[in-house]
Amino acid sequence: MADQDEFDEATTRGARRAADGPIAVTARYDRGRGRIIVGLNTGLELAFPPHMAEGLEGATPSALAHIEITPSGLGLHWPALDADLYVPGLLVGVFGSRRWMASRLGALGGRVRSAAKAAASRENGKRGGRPRKSAAAG
Repeated sequence: MADQDEFDEATTRGARRAADGPIAVTARYDRGRGRIIVGLNTGLELAFPPHMAEGLEGATPSALAHIEITPSGLGLHWPALDADLYVPGLLVGVFGSRRWMASRLGALGGRVRSAAKAAASRENGKRGGRPRKSAAAG
C-alpha cells in the first residue's frame, strides 16, 4: 500500500511540475548543424552541440539520433549511450552532473589567459617555477 501511495504522490508532483514549467515535446539530432534540438511546450527550441553535454561528447551521429523523451517531458534519454539530461537543467545551462560540470568549468578556468595571470606566471618562473608541495602540508 505504501508503494502505491508513493507512486501516486510522485505522479501528482510530476504533473504539477509539468504544468508549472516548460517540458520537452520534441527532440532530435540535426546532423547538418551538429546540434541537439529540443522543442518545448512553450514554443521555445533549445539547441546545443553534443560535446557540451555529459555522456554525449564523442558520440556517433547514429547514437545521437535516437532520443527518448521521458513521459513527464522533463528528461531526455539516449538509449545507445545510456545518457540522460534534465530539461529544466538544460534551460539554465546545466549539461551534466555537478561533478562533471565542475570538471568542465575547472578545465576552462585553467585555460583563461589574462595579463595578471601572465605576469604572475613570469614572476613565478623567475623564482624557479611553481613551488613544490611539501610532505608536511595537509
